[in-house]
Amino acid sequence: MPPDQKTSQMQRGGLLDALPEAWRMPILSITAAVVVLILVTAREWGEMLHQWWNIDTYSHILLVPLIIAWLVALKIDDLATISPRSFAPGLGLLLLALGLWLGGRATGINLLAHAGAVGAIQATVLTILGLRAAVLLFLPLCFAAFLVPFGDEIIGPLQMITAEISIWLTELSGIDASIDGIYIDTPVGLFVVAEACSGVRFLIAMVTLAVLVCFTRFESWSKRALFLAASAIVPILANGVRAWGTIYIAQIYGIEFAEGFDHVVYGWFFFAFVVVVLLAAAWRFFEREPDDYGWTAEEIAHSLPVRRFESVEFGAGVALVAVISSAVLASVMAAVLASSTIG
Repeated sequence: MPPDQKTSQMQRGGLLDALPEAWRMPILSITAAVVVLILVTAREWGEMLHQWWNIDTYSHILLVPLIIAWLVALKIDDLATISPRSFAPGLGLLLLALGLWLGGRATGINLLAHAGAVGAIQATVLTILGLRAAVLLFLPLCFAAFLVPFGDEIIGPLQMITAEISIWLTELSGIDASIDGIYIDTPVGLFVVAEACSGVRFLIAMVTLAVLVCFTRFESWSKRALFLAASAIVPILANGVRAWGTIYIAQIYGIEFAEGFDHVVYGWFFFAFVVVVLLAAAWRFFEREPDDYGWTAEEIAHSLPVRRFESVEFGAGVALVAVISSAVLASVMAAVLASSTIG
């Protein structure tokens, strides 16, 4: 046998051998199931990837897979102490997710289709790896919901709020101005709170970060609620101040200078500044290190509800076949719906 071929085989065997024996088949099964599900829902994953990469509002989502991987890595030691046991009720959640995906496709509501595509992956992890592993990975599994691009629905209200804050500050600063919806008329010109100025990108990214901080750094629900509320309210108020600052600077240096200043400050410094302020304010109240998030394997092992419900299981091979069969059936139904719509 050529040396390079032998080395390659040893490396492949080493990767599998590095896993605890109880995890080898489940890892292979979950990999195969996820690949099939992504192929079935490829259109939705392609649409989401396009939005992450090309639309500024969703560019922060590119970091979400890395955050999920980091959260899983923090639980590696606990995961190594348990044996995955497939969980039959997870299949029901998978069917619900695929139904949501089909409903989104049939109605043309991308948000539903995207949520269904992501939810199918989440449900598959529960089905194949089992209840105990899913509870251990509860945070990264739930955090995967942020892979779904959302927020367009609140752009209009955010535009109105930004306009109201900016006109109030403009009048307070002694500038003669009037407002008509999202249009603000000032002595140097008319300003429009456009969709890009609504602050939706800033708000969604901040809420995503806030959820991560809440469940990795805080233990009490009251502190989590306060930090999450602050992470939603402060960006909205700050965006109104930013819009007012643009109007104010325009009165002194002209509209072109103000637009350039707003683009640079908002795009490069403003978001980072508000994040630093919020985290600095919360720092002294942090209650734990990220490594301690969620439940430990020992706590889960002594949980009566987990021990009671995880007994509802079926074989690992049956779980894989059930997941793939469900995905194929959903794919066939999607094709039938598409052909009937065309017809």
